[in-house]
Amino acid sequence: MKDNTDQIGRETVFDDELDLTDVDLSHHAGPAWIDAISEVGEAHGFAEPLGKRHHAIFVEDGDTLLVTFESMPGISAYSQTATPLGWEMQAIEGWSNLSVICSADTWFRDEEVIHFFDQLLDDGFFDEFEKVIFYGAGPCGYAAAAYSVAAPGARVVLLQPQATLDPRVAEWDDRFPEMRRVDFTSRFGYAPDMIDAAQAAYVLYDPQERMDAMHAALFERRNVTRFRLPYMGDALQGDLLEMDLIHPILDAAADDRLDTAEMARLLRARRTHPPYLRRLLSRLDAENRPLLAEWLCANVTARMNAPRFRRRLEALRAEAEGREI
Repeated sequence: MKDNTDQIGRETVFDDELDLTDVDLSHHAGPAWIDAISEVGEAHGFAEPLGKRHHAIFVEDGDTLLVTFESMPGISAYSQTATPLGWEMQAIEGWSNLSVICSADTWFRDEEVIHFFDQLLDDGFFDEFEKVIFYGAGPCGYAAAAYSVAAPGARVVLLQPQATLDPRVAEWDDRFPEMRRVDFTSRFGYAPDMIDAAQAAYVLYDPQERMDAMHAALFERRNVTRFRLPYMGDALQGDLLEMDLIHPILDAAADDRLDTAEMARLLRARRTHPPYLRRLLSRLDAENRPLLAEWLCANVTARMNAPRFRRRLEALRAEAEGREI
């Protein structure tokens, strides 16, 4: 796409040899990183600057398209190769990927991004794929929900998304005061309304995180499944990546089998995830529930080498013996 008025053309020829896991952009930063990732996009699909703060990188492979919304700081933090999350799914599943990338948290509300998705919609871009999945976390989760309306029938996976930051609706969310003057009412504005045409949408959040839970409540719709992930904290994407759960979650969503039983099966990985176990222990201590804390520590130390839990278990048992005397 050379400018915002050109039609986006594609040839439905899939490259069986394409493997983006060989690409390492970690030695680039800033504009050099944008240039490097754009070269990959131009070689295997297209690369399009969307104003000064956003870029779209499309890599064509299979007839399933994963649309990911990501930030440059997030990619740098979570990827050892400084490449978009969707590229891992290309390597594993052979999916095509459209990565829409922001330089910082913008909620993708710039006019150039809105025009880009209008152009994709007008060109029937999404119609050329058998399945389309939208994915994002936090501000990127808002964008994944909002722009999924451009692909009716899509599956949408959202991690702790905001529904809107319009102060007339979400005045209770005081985390992002700099966004108060941003327009969340024009095209692709109110995220919960934009998922009405989706095949299914999945909202993952920690109910202990009050603001995330309040936004998640606004996504209550007939086609939405909300998964409560207590004690997972306010950086859900990082924890799920560490547990290698993003890939199976997206795969299950693509196959329409991401139900309560499947999510419960996947989340058994929390049993060996130290950050989750530490948060759970801290909560039990804060609620003064020593017996449950003791059971937790005993369970963890029986399965894992966990010195912190072993020390806490010894202290809890000593306290219990002291009370019995």
